[in-house]
Amino acid sequence: MNDFNNCDEKIYISKQYYHPFDIIKNIQRSQLKGTKVTLINMPIREHAKPNNPPIGPALLAACLQKYDVEVNIIDLNAYRINDNLNQRMLTNKEASQLFEKYLNVHGDQDLIALSGLITTLRWQKEIAAIVRKLQPQALLVSGGGLATEFRGVLFQWIREIDAIAHSEGDDVIIKIAYDAKMIKDMGINNAVNSGKLAPYFIGIINKRPRFFYDGGRPHDLDNLPFPAWHLLDSDINGEPVLENYIKVPVWGGLASNSSAASFTMERSLSMISSRGCPFNCRFCYRGAQGERKYGIRSAQNVVNEMELNVKRYHLDFIGIIDDNFMVNSKRIQDLAVKIQPILNDFKFHWGTHGRLDEAADLNQKNNISRIEEMAKSGCIYIGFGGESASRFVLNEMGKGGFILQNGDIQINDYTFPVTMIEGIKRTKQAGIHANCTWIMGYPGEKLEDLKTTVAFIKWQEDLYTHGLPFGSSDYENARASVNKSMFVATAYPGTEMARHSVVRKKLSETFGIHFDSETNEAIPDKNLFNYVLELDDATKLLEGKGGILYYGDMDEDQFSQAKEYVEKENIYKILEM
Repeated sequence: MNDFNNCDEKIYISKQYYHPFDIIKNIQRSQLKGTKVTLINMPIREHAKPNNPPIGPALLAACLQKYDVEVNIIDLNAYRINDNLNQRMLTNKEASQLFEKYLNVHGDQDLIALSGLITTLRWQKEIAAIVRKLQPQALLVSGGGLATEFRGVLFQWIREIDAIAHSEGDDVIIKIAYDAKMIKDMGINNAVNSGKLAPYFIGIINKRPRFFYDGGRPHDLDNLPFPAWHLLDSDINGEPVLENYIKVPVWGGLASNSSAASFTMERSLSMISSRGCPFNCRFCYRGAQGERKYGIRSAQNVVNEMELNVKRYHLDFIGIIDDNFMVNSKRIQDLAVKIQPILNDFKFHWGTHGRLDEAADLNQKNNISRIEEMAKSGCIYIGFGGESASRFVLNEMGKGGFILQNGDIQINDYTFPVTMIEGIKRTKQAGIHANCTWIMGYPGEKLEDLKTTVAFIKWQEDLYTHGLPFGSSDYENARASVNKSMFVATAYPGTEMARHSVVRKKLSETFGIHFDSETNEAIPDKNLFNYVLELDDATKLLEGKGGILYYGDMDEDQFSQAKEYVEKENIYKILEM
């Protein structure tokens, strides 16, 4: 049992796991009919226009609607206010006023669920206080990436919440709504005594119920409804939320999300076709997306959703934002066949994420080229997490195995992994644009390692511009289509990177974070809380009382100069350092 203090009382969370499907299989539609639920999506990336509508809440809403639940989505990420030419999100007061308008129209709610990544802790804490003030009777739950990563700790960090729901929520959201309905109909004491709140109920603290909900992978992803996008057709003020999302590209220069492309899109929408990732990169936390357990929807099911959305919203591009679309080569082959009828009827393309070793397919055993099959099926964009071109750094990141297994090649005085070179080449040959994302400042990275990555970017640019007249529009377009931005390595709690000795030392010095001597995990005290509050933007360089959070082996002056070159879009100056 895990225990922790909350408001001077002690409650316990059982380690016994209950798959939510086994709990909800006997819940009937009639038992939930008329239950009122509001899902609130938190804002991210204030500097960029919102371009990915809230798939998680839209999927949960669709699941709830199968049970005749009255569900609404308040998407706080949809709003960007222009003040004196500066773009900002809603203020707390404005968010509160928006919420009040929803309540005036839809009435008191039985369940209110907050959803967001680890970067949304500050927002969830503030919105929870607003919700509790305006809706004291509602069951208030936190789910999504933040809840999955910190779980029971959130009861201490966000005092207003009644429940935490970790991992995939498609099934467990039904049980959460059921519990909220039982409390409303029976009163908390009678509901507890009836046993209907089992097995996720863990106690009453300060006259409020407390629940810890297990998420879990639905048994058949093809049986899930498609996202309830219609709930975002218009907000309470008549603002066309979904249409605004569709008009902002999923990827490309205008998306402001470390993606670049040689083409443009006018109307795009995102979707998810698989969950989880079987790989184990040390900087990545996969809990909210199914961890290392990989699951897929069938090719036909994916095509059905594509067709529905292309018809309904007149799309010219669909972004499949899976962590890794390309794991299953058989599904890719099936998709190339099943998608042909709608490719013939509609003019649209799609893109996704994958790995360079999957694109290279140097060790394929079935003579199926994933890249060629994807090109046949209308794919024109793949985002690759290149992260680094340095053999040493790739090994440190936990990406070395598949990327480095085919050896190295020397180009222009730099040594690159063959797999990365071939992955880019084969993607280009297939007519698909390859966008690579990069990380600088990973523990142990030296200047020469960073130069190797920059040289690889230069090699890709040379490949894309080869044969084009220098200075022509085609040349400049090809040059601009190669991503040259870099993320600074960030230590997210729960990742293997966050347990690295250099990272622990830096986090202790700059934020006063303490670590468990046996597990090397960060201890969830006030210092960790303050650190997570600072993780509100994945692109910013964190600073604490001990200086900047930089984990590489360059001195800070060198690193600062390199970062400045990146920010000023003069990245090749790094090669002269």
